[in-house]
Parts: sequence; structure tokens; C-alpha cells
Amino acid sequence: MADINQVALVGRLTRDVELKYTNSGFAIANLSLAVNRRVKRDDTWQDEGNFFNCVLIGKRAEGLAQYLVKGKQIGIQGELRQNRWEQDGQPRSKVEIFINDIQLLGGRSSEQGARSNTGQSEQSSPPEIPTADDFDDDIPF
Repeated sequence: MADINQVALVGRLTRDVELKYTNSGFAIANLSLAVNRRVKRDDTWQDEGNFFNCVLIGKRAEGLAQYLVKGKQIGIQGELRQNRWEQDGQPRSKVEIFINDIQLLGGRSSEQGARSNTGQSEQSSPPEIPTADDFDDDIPF
């Protein structure tokens, strides 16, 4: 049987994305995702936060950075990767989620509206839903 390393999460960003570039110009976006789960303690249900460090690389990181702001709800699919290094003679490690697919969820937040090119949030009227009076009586079927 083959090994499986697959993660799917929906949560909210805990901070604005941190976009960096390698010496060769490759974009790397670091973000932190909060995912709540319901836990029963005594006789009450409570939300418990779980926090995950995530990495998005390449052109998608560059293109989506302006939309990845604190509080934005996103859905991600990716894989776990463990980085290992040595610091002060002690072995260290950190597990991160490397994002393969990302979706922006929810509506536009007020912060995002303030970041638009015009400086104002765009407002559009809701689509009109047709009523029975909007149709002709001569329906051919």
C-alpha cells in the first residue's frame, strides 16, 4: 500500500500573508491558518482553536498575496512537510502545510475593500430574481 500525505482545511487567516522572494525571484508566501473545532468540556460545547503554518509558492503566491489578509476565510489542500535543522547544537524541526490548492471563501471583508485599487470597496446590486410576471404566457412547451 502506498503512503498518503494529504491535508484539507477550511479556516481563517490569523495574520496578513508574508510574501518573500528567493535570490532567483521565486515567490514564497507564509501564512497562518486558524481552524476551530467543537469540544465538549463538562456539559458545554466550546470552540477550540488549532493553528497551522502554511506555505504557498510560485506565481499563485504572488497573485493571491493581496487577497490573503487577516480574517479571510480560505480552503486549502496540501501536504505536510517537516523541516529539520540544528540550532545551538540542538536538533529542531517544524511541520508546515505546503499548499497545492487554495480557494478564497466568503465575501469581501472591509479590510480588502480598503486595499482595492480605488481605495473604496466596490458595491454591486444583488441580481434580480425573475418572477412569474416576467415571462410570456406563450411558452412553446
